[in-house]
Amino acid sequence: MTATRDLESGGSLMDDLYREVILEHYRSPRNRGELDTPTCSADGANPLCGDQIHIELILDGDEIVDLKFSGEGCSISQASASMMTEQVRGHDRDHAQAASDAFQQLMLTGEPGEFDLGDSEMLAGVAKFPARVKCASLAWKTLEQALKTDSTEPVTTDERTADHG
Repeated sequence: MTATRDLESGGSLMDDLYREVILEHYRSPRNRGELDTPTCSADGANPLCGDQIHIELILDGDEIVDLKFSGEGCSISQASASMMTEQVRGHDRDHAQAASDAFQQLMLTGEPGEFDLGDSEMLAGVAKFPARVKCASLAWKTLEQALKTDSTEPVTTDERTADHG
């Protein structure tokens, strides 16, 4: 990627683009708010850094007709939630699960796979920072929990509070 290097500043033009997209989603989040009549919801938290996410969905069968998120946290967690809602809104549960799986793989490898994650691929650089991976993953894990209509357990990205059986 030497073609994308900005030789004067030593920074990558792609890094600048990634930062801009993330900041745009943070400053102007998509699908932020509450639904009047959600059919399912879930709460997620990252206790180590204070990120909190609440996701509400309206399902029609398996289709995600609408979804909204609320909460507070760092720019990575809030931008990721905004990006996630754009990725799964109007799609079915299978698409949402496939997108979540692909996003988790992106967080492990830093490389986008075959699945088109749209703007969420801009978070690939987060994979280099394990503590930030938890911030980026929170919304996706909370979405998965919301889609499990038989579970009401809150989601956390803090291993200290996870059930290790």
